[in-house]
Parts: sequence; C-alpha cells; structure tokens
Amino acid sequence: MNAPDAAGLRRVLLAAVTSSCLVIIDSSGVSLALPAIQRELGGGLLLQQWVVDGYLLTLGSLLLAAGAVADRFGTERVLAVGTAAFTLMSVACGLAPAGWFLVGARVLQGAAGALITPSALALITASSEGPVRLRLIARWTAWTAAASVAAPFVGGALVTLGSWRLVFLVNLVPAAVLARPLAVLHRGAAPRPARTEPFDLASAALGVVGLGGIVLGLIWQTTLGWGSALVLGPLGVGMVAVSAYAGRQRRAASPQLPLALFRNRTFAAGNVATVWAYGALGLGAFLVGLYLQQRMGLTAFAAGMGMLPATLPMLFLSGTVARLTGRTGPRLPMSAGPAIAAAGFVWLALSAPPLEYWRDVFGPMVLLGLGLAVMVAPLTSTVLGAVPAGSEGVGSAVNNAAARVASLVAIAASGAIVGGVLDDVGFRRGTAATALLLAAAAATSAVGIPAARIGARGHRTRSGRDAHDL
Repeated sequence: MNAPDAAGLRRVLLAAVTSSCLVIIDSSGVSLALPAIQRELGGGLLLQQWVVDGYLLTLGSLLLAAGAVADRFGTERVLAVGTAAFTLMSVACGLAPAGWFLVGARVLQGAAGALITPSALALITASSEGPVRLRLIARWTAWTAAASVAAPFVGGALVTLGSWRLVFLVNLVPAAVLARPLAVLHRGAAPRPARTEPFDLASAALGVVGLGGIVLGLIWQTTLGWGSALVLGPLGVGMVAVSAYAGRQRRAASPQLPLALFRNRTFAAGNVATVWAYGALGLGAFLVGLYLQQRMGLTAFAAGMGMLPATLPMLFLSGTVARLTGRTGPRLPMSAGPAIAAAGFVWLALSAPPLEYWRDVFGPMVLLGLGLAVMVAPLTSTVLGAVPAGSEGVGSAVNNAAARVASLVAIAASGAIVGGVLDDVGFRRGTAATALLLAAAAATSAVGIPAARIGARGHRTRSGRDAHDL
C-alpha cells in the first residue's frame, strides 16, 4: 500500500473496523436466533448446532491459507473479495428456504470470514508503524469490543421485533459503509512485487486440514466427549497435518509461513502470551456466563448485562493505553494487563458461596475489563509489529488462529477442569484455572517481550506523521 496520509489512515481504520464487525456480528449475534430458526425451518438440535458449527469450522480452518493469499495477492484485494462474498452469503442465509440451504450458506460465509479476519488487521499493519499503528489498533480494539457487546443485543432485538432472517440481512448496512473506503484503498494500493513461484496449494491444503481437524474435533467434543472416534479422529488428522505443514515450510524455498518468524523473540513470545490469554478469556467467559444463569438464576439477558464491565473499559481506555504504551514500551502493559485480569478471577475463586452479583462478581468483571483494556491493543500491535513487510497477512492469521484455537481448547477442557458439574466447587476450580492461565500470559510477556518504547528515537510512520496527527 502507498503511504497514506491522515485521511487515508482514517479510511484504513474504517475498513478494518467495519469488516471485522461483519464477522463479529455473525459469530456471536446468531446464537439468539437459533430457536426461531428451528421453529421455522425445523431440523431440531442438529440444525441449530450446524448453523453455528459450520460457520466456525470454515472460519477457523481457512485462516492460515487466507493469510497466505492476502500476502500474495494484496490485502486490499482479498479484503474486498472477502467482504463481497460475506455479504452475498449473508443475503443467502437471510433468504434460506430450508435448513440444508442455510447450513451450506453458513459454511461459505465462514470461508469468506476467514478471508476478512487476517486481512483487516494486516491492512493496519501494512499502512502504519510505531505509535500510529498502536493507536489504530487501539481504536480497532475499542470498536470491535463494542461490536462484540452489541451483537447479542442486536441479534435478540432483530429476532424479537422482526425475524431471525434480519440477523443476516442487517449485514447489508456495514457492507454498504465499506464499499467506498475499500474501493479507494484498492485503487491506491501499491503494485505487488512480481512473484514467479506458483502458489503453494499443498501447504494451503495441509493448513486447512490441520486447523480444520483440530477445530472440528474440539467442536464435537462438547457433545460427544473425549472418547468418541469422531473427536479423536479429526484431532489426530489435524495434528498430523499441522506437523506436515510445518515440515513443508521448513523445506520450501518460498514458504507460506516463514518459520523464521518464530525465531523472532517478540513474535514467538507474543503468540505464546496470546494462547494463554485467549485460552483464559474463552474459559472464563464461558464459566461466568453459565454460572450467572445456572447457579445465580439470572436470565440470559441479565447475565449478558452482568458481564458488560468486562468489555466496556476497552471502549473508553484504548486511547490512554496507546499513549502510555508509546512511553513505556509494550512489556509493562502486556504483563500488567493479564495480572490485573488474573486478580479478578482470584477474587471469584476465593469468594464464599452463595455468590451475590454486586458483592462477588461485579468487582472481578471490572478487573477483567481493565486488564483487557491494558493488554489487548499492545499485544496485537507488538505481535504484528514483529512481522516483516510482505508477511502481514500470514502473521495476522497465525495470531488469530492461536487465539481462536486456544479459546476452543479451553472451553473443550472446561468439563474436566470443573469436575463435570458447574457447582460452587467446580466454579472455584474453573476460575482458579483461568487465573493461572492469565498469570502465565503475564509471566510470558514479562520475560519474552522487549521493553523498548514504541516510537523511540524519533521513529515515525511511513507517512511521516506522528500518532497525534490522526
């Protein structure tokens, strides 16, 4: 991409935020529409499961391949194609005449979402450096956090006031917003360097099979248990394929995923911290959401409201965190953020039952929200900042895959962690495990992330502008 001016950077941010919101809405907002879908289309529990799981399967399995495609053919082009395909499949979902048609459209929608997910952040990474990149990522984090909070409420409102079909058709609104900035960014994109080697289809296939097998096994584990052949088979195939993928990258003259990235201490430590942190967030949010409803008797809506303090601080503190990180370097916020969140789960683990929301849950949710606000933007910026130019797509895909798979693994292991029953003792075990995972993220960041300040020694973005010019 040509070095953008301030107006260009605003277009980059708008495109990255809006495209990410497309994926977020259909990742979390659809769950509240499932009963209405089942009532109209039939299909029972199996249809409800595959409306969700079909989307998650292709979204998770295609991330590495999508990142490689973005690096080869251009982030702007891949983001535009992914957005157009996602919008088309959203319309197909909204007009689905039968359950099988809806599941097929959801599978293709997840594939389009895989094109969008790494490309959105790669767009920011490729267009900015130093404090500007950090501020853009902080704003992206704030807006996507807001979308994550709003998606279930929007989904529920659309189903209640209109139809489940509106949950998909509403995607036409952000798609319309995206059309112009994507067109401008595509026209302004710098020509890609000529690539003479053929696209490595074998690596792409191994990446899809590897991630797809792991994701499918983890999805099925929640209903079939660890002993099922339908769980162990995909997991085994996935792990073998991931090993073969890594071996091929080691031998290839032009690897899709340069393994030298992992020799970069910052990239490796940041992704390990991502695994610990997002595993903790997946497990913690899952357990707290269930406990609020099953043990404390809150409705689903009330439970969602009760967890808002875990997300809202990112809306209001992202700019402050970006400025502080520019002065202190990423190590401090990436270590302090998970530690603050861990303190919240220690509080939950030590609370004596029966728990009361305002006494025992509100404070931990506030601490979790503060920890997320401090950690997420510096973590994302630091990991992607360690990726060399030309590999932004696959670097973003690796980080997204690490976060997604870690969350799925943690949720799949939740039954074993709590002892099979989410009673008070099981909840205490689960929250203690979440605190340990967050502590591991803090320790990994403290040891592995450099303390150098972002923007030190007069470092500037490619556009020659400082962060305050945005």
